[in-house]
Amino acid sequence: MTVWALGLNHNTAPLDLRGRFSFALDQIAPALQGLRTSHARHAEAAILSTCNRTEVYCASDDPQVDHTLGWLAHAGGVPPAALREHTYLLQDGQAARHAFRVASGLDSMVLGEPQILGQMKSAVRAAEEAGALGRTLNQLFQRSFAVAKQVRTSTEIGAHSISMAAAAVRLAGNLFEDLSQIRLLLVGAGEMIELAATHFAARGPAAIAIANRTLERGEKLAGRFGGEVMRLADLPERLHEFDAVVSCTASALPIIGLGAVERALKKRRHRPIFMVDLAVPRDIEPEVRQLADVYLYTVDDLAQAVQTGQANRQAAVAQAEVIIDAGVQSFMHWMDQRDPSAGMVPLIRRLNAQADEWNALELARARKRIARGEDVDAVLQALSRGLSRKMLHGAMAELHAADGAHRDQTAQAVTKLFLRGSSGRRRPS
Repeated sequence: MTVWALGLNHNTAPLDLRGRFSFALDQIAPALQGLRTSHARHAEAAILSTCNRTEVYCASDDPQVDHTLGWLAHAGGVPPAALREHTYLLQDGQAARHAFRVASGLDSMVLGEPQILGQMKSAVRAAEEAGALGRTLNQLFQRSFAVAKQVRTSTEIGAHSISMAAAAVRLAGNLFEDLSQIRLLLVGAGEMIELAATHFAARGPAAIAIANRTLERGEKLAGRFGGEVMRLADLPERLHEFDAVVSCTASALPIIGLGAVERALKKRRHRPIFMVDLAVPRDIEPEVRQLADVYLYTVDDLAQAVQTGQANRQAAVAQAEVIIDAGVQSFMHWMDQRDPSAGMVPLIRRLNAQADEWNALELARARKRIARGEDVDAVLQALSRGLSRKMLHGAMAELHAADGAHRDQTAQAVTKLFLRGSSGRRRPS
């Protein structure tokens, strides 16, 4: 069984390209059905789609990586060759490591942000409901959640994390002297808008309005913050009333156009409007940015505002990576145990058990040293050296102990086991 992950994210693809591959939660089930029926060997599949990433996780006895890329390219209306330039492909241990890092918030635009874990759990539920989640991917994701929980409880990776919503409030504060005097419009009623409402409400704005397609959901959110609710269709005519606009909907097309903003500015006599577009694809036409009295920020722009304090969390990152390494080894051990290589399974299990024991010893030492405040790089180097020496000890002992008749045979075995792909190196003598 092989596991692979194909994806694009905020590090590999621009915002507009990511928007072409965005899947709303209710689109995931039909998308998974299309992926799996388009090729019989896509036995298991799941899709994670957020404003920062779209990733397809698959598991099969016969990996179909090129087909996965072709399917995703077709879904976004992009030639496979063009998409390949902006994607990453990871298999087995590397795919597991990536999933664990994503769940733990280490691969997010906001280091340590907690929202991604909930989004991943929603993606897993959607795959399960679609009948696309088999035993292997279920293990991968359940272990991802367990690793993420351990990272949260054992490190300070999420300490002082600045969310997108908090960053938006901070940027608004740079434009307006007193946020208690502004009128705020929130477009949408999902999780990101709820976070934005929470952060802005703490500053006591003069008015809050929620514009949403479904009035019932908008009313529920507006009621929590003492705001009013309005229909999305009324937004163009009322846009001029608001000093700050934060939008995050699942619309496939922009819902706030250049013309509407121009008319709003004219009615406002060109008093500035602060706008944040948290949606992927965009909710606000990008041309709006060119207007002199509009301050428009996208999710990628906000990335610059959330970097503060990350340097102080690098020690926590190193601790998290150690936990993730252990999780990857455990998952790969589980994968190896399912390998149908009859006869070799007992030996494989013993080897993995020995490796797990060595790993646990070195991890325990590393954690103690980090807890004592020792330099993280020095601890990691010592961890690496300790594991390497344990792995090589048996081979080195056999080389030194072998007599003349068996030395060449032992050397050949050691070369084959430890120096694969290193034909230019001298064989031990």
